[in-house]
Amino acid sequence: MTAHQQLQRRLGVFDATSIGLGSMLGAGVFVVFAPATALAGNFLVLSVLIAGAVAYCNAVASAELAARYPSSGGTYVYGRERLGEWPGFLAGWGFVTGKTASCAAMALTFGHYVAPGYAIPVAVAAVVALTVVNLLGITRTALLTRILLCVVLATLVFVAIASIAGPHPAGTAAETDALGGAGGILPAAGLMFFAFAGYARIATLGEEVKDPARTIPRAILAALAAAFAIYLALALLLLNHLPDGQLAASRAPLLDAVLNSGLAAGAPLVQAGAAAACLGALLALITGVGRTTLAMARERDLPGPLARVGGKHTVPFVAELTVGAVVILLLLTTDVMTVVGFSSFGVLIYYAVANAAAYTLAEHPGHAPRWLNGVGFFSCLLLAFTLPAMSVLGMALVLAAGVAGRFLVLRLRR
Repeated sequence: MTAHQQLQRRLGVFDATSIGLGSMLGAGVFVVFAPATALAGNFLVLSVLIAGAVAYCNAVASAELAARYPSSGGTYVYGRERLGEWPGFLAGWGFVTGKTASCAAMALTFGHYVAPGYAIPVAVAAVVALTVVNLLGITRTALLTRILLCVVLATLVFVAIASIAGPHPAGTAAETDALGGAGGILPAAGLMFFAFAGYARIATLGEEVKDPARTIPRAILAALAAAFAIYLALALLLLNHLPDGQLAASRAPLLDAVLNSGLAAGAPLVQAGAAAACLGALLALITGVGRTTLAMARERDLPGPLARVGGKHTVPFVAELTVGAVVILLLLTTDVMTVVGFSSFGVLIYYAVANAAAYTLAEHPGHAPRWLNGVGFFSCLLLAFTLPAMSVLGMALVLAAGVAGRFLVLRLRR
């Protein structure tokens, strides 16, 4: 690797934790409870617990590997180093494609909250603005993430107070019976996992973290613990506060929780918090996808110019600009609001590779025994293949296209 391709280590534990938690408390926290409740009904809390357990398996695997291989790219790098080029490529391609679609979904969600009549132009403007922030350097990214995270946390505290204050109307038996039950627990856990997956952003920033062997594990586990506590508390409060049928059908469950309370005047705060959450998640997503793109380009799994790093703030500017351009193209040409399951499948495959890579390590800390990597691997595959069929089929075709493309390129090079 040439000197001009090196990034600089600028992030401490607090910055890295903020980026991870900001990713996990993105737009998902404002929408995911409704489709998950529609699938699992009163078993929603169990789905949250399962998603959190699988996320823990993945988090400790990522922490072990990131401390050992502190470079940009996350599981793409770990898969290549521990399992070979093809597993690494599968993880990287799944992450880049799935999360690029997620970027477009986050941007459009922001547009709908801020200016429903002009959602697409506002979404494009948000992508342009946040790409510029990323080009100003990773410390600016961390600062803006902290600011947005504070707004989101204040919003969630307000929603919790409103939910506790009540009233707590009971749903009808017909509404409850119309919802999913035990058979929907795993699909709902797969959707909830989408909301937990933000700690991957910490690992993808491994080349920009100070003292990575110490910082990355602490930041990943701290961000996951905080997110798990918040999601579990919100699931319990929403189930107690909103009738089951209303929660399952809601397009904005946290906003409905406030509107159905005695604190309805605070609804604009929830809208502002949702907008901030979308921006925070989008900022972290663009950063993480750009770093994985950089890593793949370094290994010639993506075009070489994407590995260029430079400018005053030493950022992967070609990768960042390319990711921003692709997201804008998706916003202008496709319907990107149906990609949660699509992205979840890609990310679960990504973490299956992470667990398999961690399993090959010779030494494991006490809180992450080797058998936990095996549990994580099979749990990721189980959740992935219990997602809605169209999500599984769509992402499987994208992964197959990437594998076929890489195979042809390697043949031509030879």
